[in-house]
Amino acid sequence: MNVRRSLPAVLGAVTLILGLSTAAAPSAAANPCGFYETSSDAYYNHCTSDGSRVIIEVEVWGPNYERCVGPGVTWLGSAGSIGGAWYVGRTC
Repeated sequence: MNVRRSLPAVLGAVTLILGLSTAAAPSAAANPCGFYETSSDAYYNHCTSDGSRVIIEVEVWGPNYERCVGPGVTWLGSAGSIGGAWYVGRTC
């Protein structure tokens, strides 16, 4: 087998596979589980299939606060005022 002929074929196959895997997951990347930000807003996505509600700690410029969130995406506020959010290990 000639390496010069097979290398482009292998690279093409790898590129195709990687392209398909990233094209199939834009919705997961758009709303990842846990804390995430857009250019203007901060969100927490509680990914669950059991309907549970959990307490998260929200980091702000001042005293942090706790908040109860249900399944799905919860808007936390402006991305400029929220430093992060995480699950504290309790349900509500």
